[in-house]
Amino acid sequence: MGDQYYGAKASLNVWMPHIQEPSEFSLSQMWVISGDFVNDLNTIEAGWQVSPGHFGDLYPRFFTYWTTDAYQSTGCYNLLCSGFVQTNNQIALGAAIDPTSQYNGAQFDINLLVWKDPNHGDWWLDFGDEQSVGYWPASLFSNLADHASMVQWGGEIVNKGPEGMHTSTQMGSGHFAEEGFTRASYFKNIQVVDSDNSLIPPINLQLLSDRPECYDIQAGENDKWGNYFYYGGAGRNPRCP
Repeated sequence: MGDQYYGAKASLNVWMPHIQEPSEFSLSQMWVISGDFVNDLNTIEAGWQVSPGHFGDLYPRFFTYWTTDAYQSTGCYNLLCSGFVQTNNQIALGAAIDPTSQYNGAQFDINLLVWKDPNHGDWWLDFGDEQSVGYWPASLFSNLADHASMVQWGGEIVNKGPEGMHTSTQMGSGHFAEEGFTRASYFKNIQVVDSDNSLIPPINLQLLSDRPECYDIQAGENDKWGNYFYYGGAGRNPRCP
């Protein structure tokens, strides 16, 4: 998606994906983006992540991230550097999320909203039932100082290529999108914030999977879930050696 955006919202279910190597991770998140992907990319990111190398365990954890130079030297997770200003002491950045969704069982969602304060220009993060967690000051950013040019939702894994093969680190539930509800991971009620500070459905929503034989994606729309998509996969499999 490319245009002018002032925030993004979605509900996503939380899982406990398998991680093969301690240096790998699996995450599901929203990205609010502006700038050049090589040099001066500005991003605001929030979601859940399983990262034994970063968090020291295999639990999905609520996280934030930001950068102003395409991940080169600025930005950090959560509160590991100055940047994100936490205003709510009831929600812990980096906290384990429990319960998690179960295959063929109960599904557990988190609701995330990133929005730009039209009066002060700061980017706020809401978690759950419109509880503000804190904000990224407008002064942090160059390209995101006014608006975002792109919004993304989805999953990401690190593939270290152990033993010369694709990793078996899972994305989402570890099952492909076509398995659907209670089996695959999803984002639902996907919306963007427009210049009037209103939530609207995204226009020109595009689907992308870098390795569809390893992790795939399927989108849809209905009255209950609005714009949504299922995504994920097991990583290494007969089609993804």
